[in-house]
Amino acid sequence: MRHPIRWVPSLYFVQGLQFFVVMLIAGLMFKNMGVANDQIARWTGLLGLAWAFKPLWSPFLELARSKKAVVVGLQFCGVASLALLAGALQLPHWFAASIAVLFLLAYSSATHDIAADGLYMGALDETRQAAYAGWQGAFFNASKFLTLGGLLVLAGHLERGFGVFNAWSMIFGLLALLLALLAAYNAWALPDGAAPQAAEPATHAITAASVARTLREVIVDFLAKPGIGLAILFIVLFRFAEGQVQTIGPLFLIEPRAQGGLGLSTEQVGGIYGTAGTAAFLVGSILGGSFTAWLKLRRAMPVLILAMAVPNAAFYYLSLVLPTDLWHIGWVVAVEMAGYGFGFVGMILFIMQAVAPGRFQTAHYALGTGVMQLGFILSKTLSGDVQLLLGYQQFFLWTLLAGLPVLLLLPFVRLARPADAP
Repeated sequence: MRHPIRWVPSLYFVQGLQFFVVMLIAGLMFKNMGVANDQIARWTGLLGLAWAFKPLWSPFLELARSKKAVVVGLQFCGVASLALLAGALQLPHWFAASIAVLFLLAYSSATHDIAADGLYMGALDETRQAAYAGWQGAFFNASKFLTLGGLLVLAGHLERGFGVFNAWSMIFGLLALLLALLAAYNAWALPDGAAPQAAEPATHAITAASVARTLREVIVDFLAKPGIGLAILFIVLFRFAEGQVQTIGPLFLIEPRAQGGLGLSTEQVGGIYGTAGTAAFLVGSILGGSFTAWLKLRRAMPVLILAMAVPNAAFYYLSLVLPTDLWHIGWVVAVEMAGYGFGFVGMILFIMQAVAPGRFQTAHYALGTGVMQLGFILSKTLSGDVQLLLGYQQFFLWTLLAGLPVLLLLPFVRLARPADAP
């Protein structure tokens, strides 16, 4: 089997690339094409449901005889989706056509995530899984540097020379070519990752019926956990303000000053988020993890929740001051992303330590992250309508208030694993 360093980086770079195209780049592209904020928020929110619901079909991928074949096949499906998206932007009904293609890319990408993680866990023992976990995160986020930094800057250049629609068709054509090269490389480099039944007696073979029974048992056991209702409400409220500000914030940066925004170009937003913003998020995440490890989750959680309000406060400040200096804006966005990275650690650890433990720990972690994504999508979908109703300044003030309920709920939520959980 090939050394993991030959395939782990390329596998997780592709995973991040497809995710960020759907969840970040699409919204900024639509904004430059004149689509209203409520439409952007509503449709990109619905696209995100793919990652919320993926735990429901993830067990059925165990039926595949080769996870490598599934991963590579889905990567080439991503290539086709990006190529179709480049063409869809040239059609008369370009918005409907591009949303349809993005739905295909979203569900293909979400399913690819499941297969890729399954391949990683099946091909590596626990020691090497831990050893290469850092490479996973590094190359997943490297794709964010490429999409938000490189591609947005390039799109800004192309928009000036070729127009918005032609520029973005060229961007997605280049992305399709890049993904095709990576998929071809992965077809050579990835380990096979054969399904478990290939090495087991026929009496223990995995079937669709047995998978369905196990999935039903996993969901019933999840819903029977002590305090699960409050835990689900806590997860949803934790992301309620965040989902709104993370959706509207980048659109506010692009919005013309006459409409209350900062009037930045695509190139400028790409430069800010792709460099200082992403780096600040990574630093904030590392510091948040170290802080929580030192203080433990129960005592750290109030601080982590308050850190999640930093992005809301940062954008409220920008909407009040409306600075014109790019360095000023860049520093505020860096503070915003650092606070976001610091606070978001709390949600991941809450699911790991308070929700997931039990008989089906891995499956329950997947369900917990699905609920987390669902909470994000709920707030994301509503954010455009709320912003149009209130205007930018009052909207960002509203998001500060929307973060209070989770703090009030905190004293009633179980923050540690049940005593009888393994």
